[in-house]
Amino acid sequence: MADRQVLCVGLVCLDIISEVERFPAEDSDTRCVSQRWQRGGNASNSCTVLSLLGAPCAFMGSLAPGPVADFIVGDFSRRQVDISGVVWRDGETPCACCVVCPASGSRTVVLSDTNLPDVTDDDFSKLDLSRFMWIHWEGRNADEQAKMIQRVMLYNSTLPRQQRITISVEIEKTRELLYQLFPLGDVVFVSKDVAVTFGFHSADAAVRGLYHRVKEGAVLICAWAEKGADAMGPDGVVVHSDAFPPAALVDTLGAGDTFNAAVIYTLSHGGSLQDALTFGCQVAGRKCGVHGYDGIVEK
Repeated sequence: MADRQVLCVGLVCLDIISEVERFPAEDSDTRCVSQRWQRGGNASNSCTVLSLLGAPCAFMGSLAPGPVADFIVGDFSRRQVDISGVVWRDGETPCACCVVCPASGSRTVVLSDTNLPDVTDDDFSKLDLSRFMWIHWEGRNADEQAKMIQRVMLYNSTLPRQQRITISVEIEKTRELLYQLFPLGDVVFVSKDVAVTFGFHSADAAVRGLYHRVKEGAVLICAWAEKGADAMGPDGVVVHSDAFPPAALVDTLGAGDTFNAAVIYTLSHGGSLQDALTFGCQVAGRKCGVHGYDGIVEK
């Protein structure tokens, strides 16, 4: 098991990040404090964190050849993330313009997704599943992703329990199509935005109220920003972790992806749900105190 990878399936894009002293007014002309290029996308970010934590990991998503993809590939290589599962397509690689304001803690993202097609079940069918111990899906093209997950379930059915691939899904966006993923994950991450859409106003209420949507034996997890995170497993007990805010708020972009990766890392190494939640909140808190991801792992 030690050499099997965690695979994250989803988006990779270029983030152009501008840090500002205050969020600019519409139709204004202002200077930023700093600006940088960074590899982004939920699944891509989670791979960065997994690699920093020491987990062998791989990314699967779509890229279009060109200078933006060259930058992204170089950064994946720097982080030692396996991208043999990347699907190359004609088109343009997605780009996000991100405005980060430490004074307010906000991060505003404007994404140009360029309509580059996401990976399909046909693409996924070409993978050697024996390479992976855990596969995480960032909810996107859910119809295709459901087929991929069914493919893994069929593969798992031929194996002893201890050799099966753990399946996790992230339902972040408030799109009806994504909700079909609820009953498909062994571990399901649901966002605060989705929870609020369903009428819940705390992580505790969300995991209790949405648990009926997941399959028997699954774990449902909901992070609630500065209020920490809650989770419920098949025993019906809600576990909670407080947040661990940094001494100074610097950059919240990717904090949720960091939380997800740290939880996956802990659970994949046999940690308890409580341990996973606490570690997830700790690492996400450290991430909010630094630019990017360097420095999130304590030496």
